[in-house]
Amino acid sequence: MQSFELDKTDLLRIKTALEADDADLENVLKEYHASEIAILFEKLQQEEKERIINILPADVASEVLSEMDEEHGPAELLVNLDPEKRTEIVEELDYDDATDIISQLDEEHQEEILEDLDHEDASSIRALMTYAEDTAGGLMNSEIIKVNINLDKKDALDEIIRQSEEMEEFYTICVVDNDDILKGILSIKTVIKARADARISDLVTTDFVYVKAELDQEEVARLIKQYNLTSIPVVDDHMKLLGRVTVDDIIDVMEEENTEDILKISGVSEDEELSGNWLEAVKSRLPWLVINLGTAFLAASIIRTFDSTVAKLSIISAYMTIIAGMGGNAATQALAVTVRRISLSDLSDKQAYNTVLKEFLVGLINGAANGLIVFIVAFFYDANPLLGLVLFLAMTGNLIIAGLTGASIPLILKRVGIDPAVASSIIITTFTDCIGFLLPLWLATKLLLK
Repeated sequence: MQSFELDKTDLLRIKTALEADDADLENVLKEYHASEIAILFEKLQQEEKERIINILPADVASEVLSEMDEEHGPAELLVNLDPEKRTEIVEELDYDDATDIISQLDEEHQEEILEDLDHEDASSIRALMTYAEDTAGGLMNSEIIKVNINLDKKDALDEIIRQSEEMEEFYTICVVDNDDILKGILSIKTVIKARADARISDLVTTDFVYVKAELDQEEVARLIKQYNLTSIPVVDDHMKLLGRVTVDDIIDVMEEENTEDILKISGVSEDEELSGNWLEAVKSRLPWLVINLGTAFLAASIIRTFDSTVAKLSIISAYMTIIAGMGGNAATQALAVTVRRISLSDLSDKQAYNTVLKEFLVGLINGAANGLIVFIVAFFYDANPLLGLVLFLAMTGNLIIAGLTGASIPLILKRVGIDPAVASSIIITTFTDCIGFLLPLWLATKLLLK
């Protein structure tokens, strides 16, 4: 099965079906997976989405809503439905997905939806809503299969079968004591293969990975990746079992965190929605551009300082823009690699030192290689070997500075508690622009205009 890509044919087909009666529309919708309908919703009007959700069976409609991005309004869709249909859909949702969607609404609409649910569902969702959305508690699903450590194989299997009736899938069985304290984990394979008189206490794995409810979602993702887990139990400070975080939620987290880092490095606020309008984009980007403008004036002031050099040696102006631009590109490369390393793990002092040293060496070699090319151009094209030497030294020096700042600035910011992806780009651009102008102008003044 190939991944679904939205094209005009599918969109036209849905639009045509929307003009027909409900039966024809329902037949067309049956040919699409819930995740594909969620993608199609990105191009449909609100009233069209509402009509489709009302036609879909509750289990399919719930899956469509859970697959939708927040910016495309799953919560708005849900709140506008008939209360009976809305309740059916929410009851089909996993608790974590229901919590994510309902949390997007104001308190009045949240209560309106929760009051229509049965007590158990409403209580579970309210409990999940107390956790920050970017923590293990905010990610977890409280629906989990658990068995008592004192059970034998037969009673444990009966309990697993009973609990699994309400769950679509499960990966790991949690083992608890009489007070719901997590004692270990168990695979269904282990239970099935065990001898008939085996007890859970003999089968349980007590050396296992778990997380506290307050743990940041990035650390949860790191643990699941590190230990190749499909799910991870979530507990409170007293080891009482609260729920589980599954790998499908972690995939969403990793996409979200990677997108956030890319936007930050580019000087775009994480609050800007990728599909937002032009006004939201301007509000998000303008402050950073104004800051960047201020740093550009700083770089321009360096040129003003060397007015006489530029006047006597105008050719230097063309080359110094190349040197500054190359420095910016090299710094961005070093920055991207370093921020990615920081996001994957906390670097020790030795690892941080090695990272900076590596980027220094890379800058030195790349700077010398590119500087040699510029030297050759100046030697043959401008017939000025001394100019070539100035440009070689300036290019090498700026790419060394680019590597050093691209690696060290995010590490320093991380150490003092500032998000390195947010501020690094502006600082590094300032360094490479200023040094990219200063080095060729200063060297030209000293070596060419004596």
